[in-house]
Amino acid sequence: MAGPVQSIERAAAILRLLAGGPRRLGLGEVAASLGLAKGTAHGILRTLQHVDFVEQDAETGKYQLGAALLHLGTSYLDVNELRSRSLNWADALAARSGEAVRLGTPLEGQVLIVHHVFRPDDTFQTLDVGSLLPLHASSLGKVLLAFGTATVEPERQPGLEAYTRHTLTDAERLARALTEVREVGWAAEIQEMSMGEAGIAAPIRGHGGLVVGAIGLSGPVERVCDSQGKPLPRLISLIREAARAISRDLGAARW
Repeated sequence: MAGPVQSIERAAAILRLLAGGPRRLGLGEVAASLGLAKGTAHGILRTLQHVDFVEQDAETGKYQLGAALLHLGTSYLDVNELRSRSLNWADALAARSGEAVRLGTPLEGQVLIVHHVFRPDDTFQTLDVGSLLPLHASSLGKVLLAFGTATVEPERQPGLEAYTRHTLTDAERLARALTEVREVGWAAEIQEMSMGEAGIAAPIRGHGGLVVGAIGLSGPVERVCDSQGKPLPRLISLIREAARAISRDLGAARW
């Protein structure tokens, strides 16, 4: 029987490496991590880039997983499975945070809410399951955009809709915000979709570390943020813990 093809093994190793962290990696980092010559690593990266499995940042020259691969990676996961694996963790998050919790996946350039846990109080609330949220103005959407699970169509970027005066409608500002999301591992919306409301979200990963959805909490700004308008560290920790727990249940070994 024929043995394994070395170039494919190396390409798979590079993809796993890029999937293993929230930040982009340079050529030298990829080569050193895998013990490859820079020329070999560069050739494989260029091939992966040609088929849209890898993308290279124009400014830094660093690499990240491409949208084509990420879309393939999410196709194996049934939304119902994602929801069922998240139920207990979402309930616990709502109870511990005191805020509403939503689970989102991409659908035709928007965020589809596939699960919603009400705030644990007696206030009137409306079930959001099946609702669609904008990618650029929601914390769930920013997570999906930042990790390549969803994309904003290029022709729509110049005309991103402003829901409030805080909405990021400029493509360059949005790109900078998404870079920060990848670096810190979570996203926030502070009165960007609705005045007086704020939200925090974190990525949910499946096998291989690919982001397959996002979980987020939302509530009044004064409860979600501090006096400086920044999300409370306690809530950030809670949302990230829930995201890691769901990711582990979905087979993301790194979590």
